[in-house]
Amino acid sequence: MQQFQRREGREKRETNQMVFGIRAVMEAIDSGKEIESLFVQRGLSGPLFAEFKAMVKEYELSFQQVPIEKLNRITKKNHQGVIAVISPITYHNVEDILPEIYEKGETPLFIMLDGVTDVRNMGAIARTAECAGVHAIIVPKKGSAEINPDAIKTSAGALYKIPVCRQDSLSKTGKFLIESGVQLVVSTEKTEESIYSVDYTVPTCIIMGAEDVGVSDDLIRISDKLAKIPMFGEIESLNVSVSAGVVIYEALRQRHKA
Repeated sequence: MQQFQRREGREKRETNQMVFGIRAVMEAIDSGKEIESLFVQRGLSGPLFAEFKAMVKEYELSFQQVPIEKLNRITKKNHQGVIAVISPITYHNVEDILPEIYEKGETPLFIMLDGVTDVRNMGAIARTAECAGVHAIIVPKKGSAEINPDAIKTSAGALYKIPVCRQDSLSKTGKFLIESGVQLVVSTEKTEESIYSVDYTVPTCIIMGAEDVGVSDDLIRISDKLAKIPMFGEIESLNVSVSAGVVIYEALRQRHKA
């Protein structure tokens, strides 16, 4: 499986860049910078802040309202109540990637991460996915691990190579994939079917959830298959990055066998 190439000219940075000050952050947003996280002081008001809020809404960006003390811990410079962290990667859209995969005559293989917030798990999954030739990782805009230096380091640089698609709604994205001929396979203990009984030789998106709550009911309802990893020991769960590796390589085994 030929790896979908990341965009030319994506800048590799060892650390996330930080932009502070309302006007500076607005300029960063307007220039197309990928905003990894956005912190806004509680209680801000005024004409410039109203303009900032309108831009954030227009670009559909999420932000965290925090006390000024948190902002002061991030930087001692004049932040004016607004700090943005620029992502070290450029995000993609799965709606753009999928047609290219089909045009190349390849069989799509995606992994979707629902509620995986630990950056090291994110990095480890990205490393495995890139090694296995997974076409892209799909994450939600809210409630996902931040792509930061720890995630990049844990991925051994894989996050610079494998496309990461940050989508507004995973359930809407799941429905789009189904309509495009991609089956959704949820890794969950809420089933008797084994991951080894699923056919991964067809276009597939493997969905992994957070270790504490698993995959959301919305995604489970629309999925094509529920499958679990067999457990034979006394500890009845695996780390999500390990689980992802098990399922991804079962898919790879079947595809190479086919």
